[in-house]
Amino acid sequence: MTANVSISVVMPAFRAEALLPRVLKPLMAMQARGEVVEVIVVDDRSPDRTAEVARGLGARVLTTPQNGGPGLARNLAAREAAGDVLWFVDSDVIAWDDGAEKVRAAFTDPEVAAVFGSYDSAPDGQHWFSRYKNLMHRFYHQTAERDAQTFWAGCGAVRKDVFLKIGGFDVETYRVPSIEDIELGYRIRRAGGRIAVDPTLLGKHLKVWTPKGALHTDIFRRALPWSRLMIAREGVHNDLNTSHGEKAKAVIAGLLILSILALPFAPGIWPATLGLGAVAIAANWRFARFMHAHGGPGFAAATLAYHQFYYVYSAAAFAWCLFEYHVLGVKNRLHVP
Repeated sequence: MTANVSISVVMPAFRAEALLPRVLKPLMAMQARGEVVEVIVVDDRSPDRTAEVARGLGARVLTTPQNGGPGLARNLAAREAAGDVLWFVDSDVIAWDDGAEKVRAAFTDPEVAAVFGSYDSAPDGQHWFSRYKNLMHRFYHQTAERDAQTFWAGCGAVRKDVFLKIGGFDVETYRVPSIEDIELGYRIRRAGGRIAVDPTLLGKHLKVWTPKGALHTDIFRRALPWSRLMIAREGVHNDLNTSHGEKAKAVIAGLLILSILALPFAPGIWPATLGLGAVAIAANWRFARFMHAHGGPGFAAATLAYHQFYYVYSAAAFAWCLFEYHVLGVKNRLHVP
């Protein structure tokens, strides 16, 4: 397959009426310029005007047989798509104008079965916590190895023939938005395909995060199902936020927080607490500098502090899954209801 691959944009959408004018504008411009052959919006039985708005903006609209989540919507579009490549763009992501060019360039390498990019540095949500969540995602993708073990469907593309051959997204195991794209990536790799990371393939994320929503998503839609998948089937790879370095930082964060909690009962350990704090800052210096560049010293301090908490609850979820698998004997709990 050469640089002349044809691209079908696939956008699963549910209650996306208000977002579609912004997210479809650059994609419809790419279609008008002949850079993509079609833009498919799959309405997942939205109760609002999602399908009507998408159709009015010029997109090809499909409708799922029942509300089944983005994996089901993407699978439906894949069977109907005309392009050689399926470029998945979430309905809360504004793809940059050069996105089709970046996707096409990635597939000039015949070994590349899939490619994904990153959020840009200017997310819509301006509260410090929402910016932290979106920029954290950007940090990991920008600093990742260029060959990945997993896939990201927020702004990522896959060869249609590979996607169909391996059965698309697993919508039986992952019935709600979860790690269905991560799991798809593992199967792409097992099938012999290379997954490339292109940090210049960018999209602006419109999602506004809250601490409560992020905590629920991080634990129940990411950490627990991903841990169970790795423990039961895939193994733990040195990739993205499961890299060896990230594991070490999680251990440091756990020791630091334990020492802080112990201070009221053993005030004499304060030198160890200060030492662990210094080690945590040193270990996360690259992350702190990244956050400082995007929000100044106060933002960097706040995000670095919360990031230690993120490490602890993510590591705790993994530890629970190890206990669940090896001690409780729960061997088949990949399903996410």
